Amino acid sequence: MINFGYTVWIVLIPLFLFILIGFFGHKFKPIVSGIIGTSGLFASMAISYFTAYQYFFVLPKVGETFVKVIGFETTWLRFTEKLVIHLGVLLDPISVMMLIVITTVSFMVHLYSIGYMEGEKGYMRFFSFLSLFSFSMLGLVVATNIFQMYIFWELVGVSSYLLIGFYYTKDTAVAASKKAFIVTRFADLGFLIGILLLSFNTGTFDFITLTDPKGAAIAQGSGIMFLGLSTMTWSMIFIFMGGAGKSAMFPLHIWLPDAMEGPTPVSALIHAATMVVAGVYLVARLFPIFHFSAPVALDVVMYVGAFSSIFAAVIACTQFDIKRVLAYSTMSQIGMMMFALGVSGYGEEAGLGFMASMFHLFTHAFFKALLFLGAGAIIHAVHSNYMNEMGGLRKHLPITHITFLIACLAIAGIPPLAGFFSKDEILAASHQKAMWIFILGLIISGLTAFYMFRLYFSIFWGKDQHYHHTPHEAPKVMTIPLMLLSLGAIFAGLLPFSSFVTSDGKPFASHIDMAIAIPAVLVGVIGALTAMVFYRKETNIPEKISGFLGGFYRAAFRKFYIDEIYLFITRKIIFNYVSRPIAWFDRHIVDGSMNGISYVTNEVSGRIKGLQSGQLQTYAWVFVTGAVALALTFIYLWTN
Repeated sequence: MINFGYTVWIVLIPLFLFILIGFFGHKFKPIVSGIIGTSGLFASMAISYFTAYQYFFVLPKVGETFVKVIGFETTWLRFTEKLVIHLGVLLDPISVMMLIVITTVSFMVHLYSIGYMEGEKGYMRFFSFLSLFSFSMLGLVVATNIFQMYIFWELVGVSSYLLIGFYYTKDTAVAASKKAFIVTRFADLGFLIGILLLSFNTGTFDFITLTDPKGAAIAQGSGIMFLGLSTMTWSMIFIFMGGAGKSAMFPLHIWLPDAMEGPTPVSALIHAATMVVAGVYLVARLFPIFHFSAPVALDVVMYVGAFSSIFAAVIACTQFDIKRVLAYSTMSQIGMMMFALGVSGYGEEAGLGFMASMFHLFTHAFFKALLFLGAGAIIHAVHSNYMNEMGGLRKHLPITHITFLIACLAIAGIPPLAGFFSKDEILAASHQKAMWIFILGLIISGLTAFYMFRLYFSIFWGKDQHYHHTPHEAPKVMTIPLMLLSLGAIFAGLLPFSSFVTSDGKPFASHIDMAIAIPAVLVGVIGALTAMVFYRKETNIPEKISGFLGGFYRAAFRKFYIDEIYLFITRKIIFNYVSRPIAWFDRHIVDGSMNGISYVTNEVSGRIKGLQSGQLQTYAWVFVTGAVALALTFIYLWTN
């Protein structure tokens, strides 16, 4: 058996970087912080790739099944003989795959940030927080138990708060960081309730025990009913609530577009490899429980993912801020991963949806990181986020243009790029489940191609704008990550993914179904060509279409007023009819009673304090007066 104890350094290196840069970064030049942070993430990435090789190609299988290995473990808290919380590193196909994704994208983001953040105030602070973010996500994916996952889950939330609010002098950045933190905290309350229910029913936090299909834990709680559902189903629904918050699923998605207030490399890291994929990973990690003990909860995952995907795709077609288009694109793609899990079964062909979801998570990391970093290079060149203030940039930014086009083709599902293969598997799994969700997947694919090529043609073609200065290509430290990620966007789909990551750990052979692939490619091409007709040259077609759609277009442009609904509910209802009465009760009843007690106490003490004045004649007078009063009382009683 291979000793995987070294894998703990994948997680610990970013932690040491966070401490080193955070506490001692001010002692050397700012760029040194970037070099140290990037070098450290390169080390974590190298160890992750070595681990993947060892795990997939050297470690013996049990039959045909990849085994789960505890690479490192230590006891953190021991409450009772059974209630013990460990911290450790769990290696299985999905955690090893996530190590590759996180360290690769994080390294690229670190390298890119050396150039992008140059001259920014807080350069060292940025790299310190970036390392903390990487540490948090790595600790989450290798967690050996659900309590460890929850600890790192909250650390991911703290890291995102720090990075989204990096420009703390901007009110919008501060508001966005608070919004992300508060919304995900509500979701995480559901996650915590789910953890408590799950551990109460099963008596364990341990993932290997919890997810063993033949183990007793999976059957626990299935017979205890509440409101028509088993307690295991309720626990999975609550746990999914936490995942929906982190992955920005409807209606907990409102923090995601505002998170674009952070630096663009942060957006790339959040959307491609860390925060928003945490919810998908959570459902995948607990998939055997969802499938065997809580199929109703799995249906919830499917419906929420499907609605979130189409909802976000429609909004993305109307936005003009390039980072917000990409934000809603991420929400839509994560929704596809969610409903792929929701339509999946367990084992070989039945588990096609599980494999497809993880495959799309893997390929999406490359082209979505490429899109965000490409957007950063564009913003760096023109100092604007709005596509209607751009045009003709292909002549000025040749490398960014080609790499951005590759990413657009990949996410649109155009063969032979990576997105085609993973999206095809999702559509195949959807077709196995129901025709309506397959058709919905085709519609989402068409919309994806349309809004991405709307973005592409608006930026790189169209009318050449009168820029304040001539745009120029980003420095090599920024373009090299773009070129490397473009290789992933091209070739990542060629991996025989079903030979490595499946729902039951047993490899199976997947293939391209032409009856599904051809319609999928056709809708992608139609979406891209439609965008080309609308936006390659300056026309009035988009205005005519938006005018024809009328109220629906305006609603989509305003994000269907979900933010306004939240503000109405919180300010007009909760604040006025819940918070104000509670505040009045707190001030007048709770504080009033306490203030009344203190007032009476002060008054009484003020009146009797003279009895202990410290003056001898006063004490003598009281003594004599008391003695005379007692004597008169005794005489009166004696004579009567």
